[in-house]
Amino acid sequence: MIVDCHAHVFQNWKDACGHPSIEIHLKYLQKVVTRPAAKTFRVRDGAEVQPEMLFRPGDNTWGGLTDVAFRVGRYGQLQFTFEGDDYFVQYMPVGMQEIEAPPEFMVAQMIYAGIDHCILQTGGGYGAMNDYNAFAQNQHPVRFSGLLQIEEPLADREEVLAEFDRAVHRLGLKGLYYAHDFSRYGYARNLDHVDFGPFWERVASAKLPVFIELSSTPSYDRGSYIANLSALGRVMARLPSTRFLLVMGPPVAHFGMSGRWEFPDEVLTAYKRDNLQMEVMFPITWGGRWDYPYPEAQELIRGMRDLFGAGKLVWGSDMPNVERFCTYRQSLDYVRNYCSFLTAAEKERVLGANAAELIGLAG
Repeated sequence: MIVDCHAHVFQNWKDACGHPSIEIHLKYLQKVVTRPAAKTFRVRDGAEVQPEMLFRPGDNTWGGLTDVAFRVGRYGQLQFTFEGDDYFVQYMPVGMQEIEAPPEFMVAQMIYAGIDHCILQTGGGYGAMNDYNAFAQNQHPVRFSGLLQIEEPLADREEVLAEFDRAVHRLGLKGLYYAHDFSRYGYARNLDHVDFGPFWERVASAKLPVFIELSSTPSYDRGSYIANLSALGRVMARLPSTRFLLVMGPPVAHFGMSGRWEFPDEVLTAYKRDNLQMEVMFPITWGGRWDYPYPEAQELIRGMRDLFGAGKLVWGSDMPNVERFCTYRQSLDYVRNYCSFLTAAEKERVLGANAAELIGLAG
């Protein structure tokens, strides 16, 4: 069984997509692309630019987002206007004429690529996704397991805890996606703050796996990432029976730019915790610089296997976003067909068995 631990369904992004307003949805999207792996272009001449005009330097909160008439376009583009020029971030594949991915679209993609099951992750840019992920899961239970998300910076509020309970007990979602995005409300508290203790106890009591996309905020540097990983380590230590998956895996920009992993001791200690696994997913972040079949990624996967063992590693694609760099099948085949150092048993674990066990799929 091939299980993709990181895929998405979503409604048309020109709508609020479950948020209270279109304007709030656009704020989430603008924040997502302030520092994207996706490329940004000026419309009038097609020149590639850096999207630094989307935010004010030194302010990485929503308050630092600039007024640039940010909007959702067609052909996978997120568009904006600055000083009379129009620009776009090519955030989704060019062939996505409208930015939407209904469940039937993903089922067709899965059949064509040979994927048996997808775990549906989420994130504010995709929308307030609990109901839509539950809809996809209920329509196609053999194909999809949906994750839930709450407003993490407000996880000490009763209405947020109530939404968690609704998503688990009424909607039947199978895990928690934790975006670690505190930018809307500032960075006064981190995920291990004492105020969030009751929320984490709720997660543990529900026996849900936690898919956490650990950020490098507030400074977008190595130091901020390590501080956030240390905070996660404290949560993992308090909840030894709760399973965590490190979405996107270790950041290459901080620890792998030499072509091999160079982890400080405190990072390695956190990564080696028994209740932490990590995604194997390189094309979405490095597919714009590396060519298929990504030999650089293959070497980093070898390093992850050697350091942590195949039981720690879980393959994901970030479909449909990844198709701006490669096909869905290629996002699988660079591991399946080219990581020859993995044994057949190791590939079976990385490409499906680990994810199936984590999310509770029947054998």
